[in-house]
Amino acid sequence: MDILITFTHGEDELAELPLASLAQFVLKNEGKPANTEVSISFVDNATIAELNERFRGIEGPTDVLSFECDNIADDMTAADGPGCPVYELGDIIIAPDVAATQADEYGNSFEQEISLLLVHGLLHLCGYDHIRDDEAEVMEAREKELLTAWSERDMPAIDENR
Repeated sequence: MDILITFTHGEDELAELPLASLAQFVLKNEGKPANTEVSISFVDNATIAELNERFRGIEGPTDVLSFECDNIADDMTAADGPGCPVYELGDIIIAPDVAATQADEYGNSFEQEISLLLVHGLLHLCGYDHIRDDEAEVMEAREKELLTAWSERDMPAIDENR
């Protein structure tokens, strides 16, 4: 899987975070093929506000935007291997300044908030949505499940016999 990360804003705070590894973890858990490609860009508030207004008709900055490339309904499982065409899942745009504000507001660390936004954006590219309440419940549960699994991935197993 190719995870292309661009920093036009916030690189100092973001460069040490395991963004590509988290993205690969999510995509593997969502069953995406090895030839999947995702672009992740970190931008300032003015840039995300312009994109938010242009594509969603909403004024002001938002935290994360997702733009699908190849159709998620395409069956790419047979095209999983060397020499197969790249499956361009899409682009995710994140505003680290909005994430920092939300982290303070919700009592998260900056890394937790960025991780949540990245997972949220990836799940949108994988077909999840939150327009209706029932969809939001499914998406939020999947976010929590993936973030919990991600945070527990390196924890040693507890020996219950000790």
